[in-house]
Amino acid sequence: MAFSRSADPHLTLRRIERQHALIEQLRWQRGVPKSALALAHALEVTARTVERDIAQMRESGIPIRVQRGPGGGYLLDVRAKLDPISLEPDEVAALIVALVALGPTATDSARTSMHKLTKALLPQG
Repeated sequence: MAFSRSADPHLTLRRIERQHALIEQLRWQRGVPKSALALAHALEVTARTVERDIAQMRESGIPIRVQRGPGGGYLLDVRAKLDPISLEPDEVAALIVALVALGPTATDSARTSMHKLTKALLPQG
């Protein structure tokens, strides 16, 4: 399924911010499913917007599971602690650019990510 990209950079930025907030909402649930309606209420958008965002993120490889039935909803399928990863300097730079577009202080995780990424680019010694 192909998703249209907005020509309006403000709409794109709002979608990125909303999807980041959506990931944070799911991460805070710690394995407890959250319905599209509950997520929509928390993010002040429609349930359909949440469903579109989740479909787009799942297509991009973000591990969001759907639990069907009563008490079901969406779950972020990630471990509490991630294994260390190794990034090339150009990959770190790409992440920094993405954070700058989002707003490097928009959330606590954006702020700490920006700090870690910029520190990784500093010369050793």
